[in-house]
Amino acid sequence: MKIASELQVRRANIEDATAIASVLQFAFAEYEPLYTKEGYAATTPPVSAVLSRLREGPVWVAVTETRIVGTASAVEKEKALYLRGMGVLPEARGMGVARLLLKEMEGWAGTLGASRLFLSTTPFLDRAIRLYLAFGFRRTQEGPHELFGTPLFTMEKPLNNSEPRARECQPESL
Repeated sequence: MKIASELQVRRANIEDATAIASVLQFAFAEYEPLYTKEGYAATTPPVSAVLSRLREGPVWVAVTETRIVGTASAVEKEKALYLRGMGVLPEARGMGVARLLLKEMEGWAGTLGASRLFLSTTPFLDRAIRLYLAFGFRRTQEGPHELFGTPLFTMEKPLNNSEPRARECQPESL
């Protein structure tokens, strides 16, 4: 699948909820046996939970032409940005989709003046952990340490943001 040259990242909208839920299902399907039933259900939320996430904080999608191939969401937590729900379709892995999503979330954190990015991951998501490390994340002792019985650990990336930046504005029409 040719992706890199035509890939765009944009904010998700409610019309994207079904595709986002589908991306998360496909992204984590191969790992299902490693999760508890409840942990897997939380990692691969139904459309109703995706709609809730759209109300809780920003959600982004990586799109090639009209197909959503990746997604990620975030929630502000005490001067930090918690990254969650990131997944990339298996056929789109290795094409830079997740890196673009991480850059987008880091940019958003800058507009908020967030002091750090942080996330929880499972020890068996080797590719994701390598990406996080390459992007500047480091493992912490911070919890949570499990998700419905599935082991977790937290990773963070400190940011040099002390004050919110002006959010990008579109020029007004004349």
